[in-house]
Order: sequence, then structure tokens, then C-alpha cells
Amino acid sequence: MVNLRISTRSYSYRDFAPLFEGPVRASLTKDSLKNLKRSHHCLLAQIDAGKTIYGVNTGFGNLSQIKIDPKDQKVLQLNLVRSHASGVGEPFELGLVRSIFVLKLLTYVKGYSGIRPALAEKIVQFLNKDILPVIPEKGSVGASGDLAPLGHMALALIGEGHVFFQGKKMVTKTALSKAGVKPLVLHPKEGLSLVNGTQVSTALGIKTLLDGDILLKTADIAGALSVENSFASRKVFQKEIHALKGHPGQQSAARNVYQLLDGSKIVQSHTNCGKVQDPYSFRCIPHIHGASRDGNASAKDMINNEINSVSDNPLIMENGDVVSSGHFHAEHVAQAMDFLAISFSELGAVSERRTYFFMKGVEGKFPPFVTKTPGVESGYMIAHVTASALASENKTLAYPASVDSLPTSGGQEDHVCMAPWAGKKLLQIQHNLRHILAVELIVAGAANQIASPNLQPGKGTEAVLKILTSVCKYQKGDRVLSGEIESIAEKIQSGELVNTVMNQLSLE
Repeated sequence: MVNLRISTRSYSYRDFAPLFEGPVRASLTKDSLKNLKRSHHCLLAQIDAGKTIYGVNTGFGNLSQIKIDPKDQKVLQLNLVRSHASGVGEPFELGLVRSIFVLKLLTYVKGYSGIRPALAEKIVQFLNKDILPVIPEKGSVGASGDLAPLGHMALALIGEGHVFFQGKKMVTKTALSKAGVKPLVLHPKEGLSLVNGTQVSTALGIKTLLDGDILLKTADIAGALSVENSFASRKVFQKEIHALKGHPGQQSAARNVYQLLDGSKIVQSHTNCGKVQDPYSFRCIPHIHGASRDGNASAKDMINNEINSVSDNPLIMENGDVVSSGHFHAEHVAQAMDFLAISFSELGAVSERRTYFFMKGVEGKFPPFVTKTPGVESGYMIAHVTASALASENKTLAYPASVDSLPTSGGQEDHVCMAPWAGKKLLQIQHNLRHILAVELIVAGAANQIASPNLQPGKGTEAVLKILTSVCKYQKGDRVLSGEIESIAEKIQSGELVNTVMNQLSLE
């Protein structure tokens, strides 16, 4: 089990990978506890001085002009959590929930939220016992905090709602009794601080970046296999050609494809074929994949910045001042995931085009639709149609979420960013992309089996072909393909395909 120390150091999205693999053990550093205590004392001093503090002795949103009596201030926090737990849909996966908890802690330990150390310690206790709130996936517009989903997170901390514990969904009260954990009693500002923040949006961003690292490499692998088995040129991926462009992603993609094909006798078999140029979907792999890589790099910066930012309101400054801002607004995260949606949609679009090329056949090498027996068999005709359907779906899903806004809270929250929807549809784009790439890999592998079964593949593509032939029943010709597509997509998602290739060579 991974030990995670929660401190004020800088974190990367990659630090969250263990949270998606299973339970972790978390702890707070001494400096983190010191910051929490300082911030809480500052808040208490302001309350004792009679200062008006949003969400502590006032109502919320458009009700912020209403003063709250001291006797009602704890009830205010409780009512806030209960009313905000209004999400709908399927529960978020457990890795996302763990990430939401950790992101909330990372904001708290910077010392600008005013919450008691006991609240942060309760989150740590839930993490360490792996008591994970059931958080519905829909209901947040990504501004004023991810209010509805974080409301469900907070609901579990106070002993209400439902959680996942020991592999089962159950009533929170039951899980806490089994684990020997007492529910949290909310103090002033704590309910507000729990529901405020970009933690759900940012957790989705982290998940898409982790998945994206695999997909970017897989796209280069699939492209290389298609280049090799369509008898396209390897020369166009030479380093000196792409050094003329200043895009680092383009240069990385070109290097990856070039070295994946190192030693390929298939490539060498058509050195003097006389073909002048290949279609864009082959020749421009570095340019298209590279743009997606560079878009991904930009999104990484934005999401990493959000991971290491304070996301709460109001803020308790180090000098004791209580100030309101909009640090709960997830516009950066929304735009980052919209960039990623375009990037991964394009990877699917160009992959589908390469698969389409195979459908036409290559004269003297393999027949149309890569069939073993043309006419009697349909070959991979409909596998390509599936890839086309998914690529088209991705184009629709790539429409930016962040350009949409519906005012909420009686107009007080008059511009929202829709970051959680940006994340949800991006995850669907990536899911579709895994299957589009799986189709390309299977079809390119089928071409290899017909045209070049006795020729040595490239150093990287050989490893891919071994995986493909272990799954795909190429010798049978026409067969049900859906299971093979799903199996290869699963090997992409798990990282098995990329890791197998990287045992032979290094990919960027």
C-alpha cells in the first residue's frame, strides 16, 4: 500500500496514479497541521470580533445578505451539506473519489480555509479506512465549487448518505460502525469549505491525463504498425526532417514511429517501389499526433497548477483578513479538458483514416477489406464502420463545454464553466479512442498476416504483432470481431500494450 504524505510541496497528476490502483495510507505533515491550526485560529478571531463573514454568519449565494444568529451557525453548515447533496447519475469510480479527498486535503493544508485540523484528520481517516462516499457523477456546473458532488462527499463525513466500504455500497452509518469511525460534527465554515472547490473537476482532469499518457503512445504504436503494413515510407519520420519544425510533440511522435520500425524487413522490402508520397494520415502522423501531444502538454500545466492551488471561498489570509474571491471557479480545468477533447478526438479521426486506407486494399499485397477470400468474406469492412461511428461520435463530443454557461443561484453565479461535463465527455472520447485504435491495430495486423507473414517486423511492431496474434484468430478469416476489439482495447487501457513495446525500446 502506498504511503501518501500530505504537505505543501508541489504535486503532479502522476502522484495520483496509486489512488486509481487501490487503497492508500495518508498522513498530514507537521507543517500541514501547523497551517491548519493557524488558519482556524484566524477565523475564530474574526468571528469573535463580530466581523461579517460569508457563509459563516450569512446565508449562501443570493441569500448572502441574510445575517445568521450565532445559535444557528452550526445548523447552517449542516443544512448546507444536506441541501447540496443533490447529484444524480452513476457513482464516480473509487479512484476519482480518493483523488477528490486528496485534492481537498491539499487545499486545506496550505492554511487558507479556516477549518479545524479535525476536519482534515477525518478525511485522512476515511482515506485510510477506504471508506469512500458514493458521489453521483452529474450535478455540477464547475463554479462556486463542484457543489452537488462535493455535497455528497461531505454528507458521508457527517455520517449520512452512502459509501463504498469493503467492496460494498452501504449506508454510511453502517460502514462507520463497522470501521469504528465517528461522524464529523460540522463547525462554522466547515460545510461551506467542504462543498466549495474544484476538486471534482480537477480529479476528472487527473484521470484523463493519466489515461492520456497511454493513449498518446498507443496512437504512435498503431500508426507505426499501419505505416509498416501498408508499405508506406519510413523515411518521412527522420529526425532531421522534423527538426525543421519547432513543435516538440511533432518531433517526439516522429522519433517514436521511426524507432518502432527499426530493423523492419517489411519496410526494406519496398525501398525502391517508386511511390512518391503517402496519404496525409500516414505521412503527417508526426504533425497530427504531435499537435495532440503539445495540446496535452499545455493541459498538463493547467491541471498541475490547479492541483497545487488553493480552491476555497472565503479565504482566510495569513494576516487574518477574510476575503472573498472566485477560486472555486474551474475555468482553467474546463478549458484544459476541452483542449484535450480536441486532441484525443483528432487521434481517433486520423486513426480511422488509416484503417480506411486498408479497406481499399494494396494491389499485389492484400485485397480490399483485408479479406482472406474476397467476395465470400467481408473481412474488416464493418470493423472499420465501427471505428467510423466512434470517430464521428468523438467529433460531436469534442465541442467545448467551457463555452456554455447557464446562470445559477438566482443570478449570483452568472457565469459557470461546465468543467465536470468537459471531463465526463472527455473520458468518453478516450474510451472511444481506445476502441478506434484497437480496430486499427487489428486491421494492420491482419494485413501483416496476409502480405508479410515471413518478413521480420520492426523492433517495436514485432512486440505488438505478438499481442495481436495471441488474441486475434486471423487464420479463421471472417468471425465475430467485437470480442477481439474489446480485448485489445482492454490491453491498451491497462497499459499492457505500451509496456510490452517499451520492454523493447523507449517511447517518448
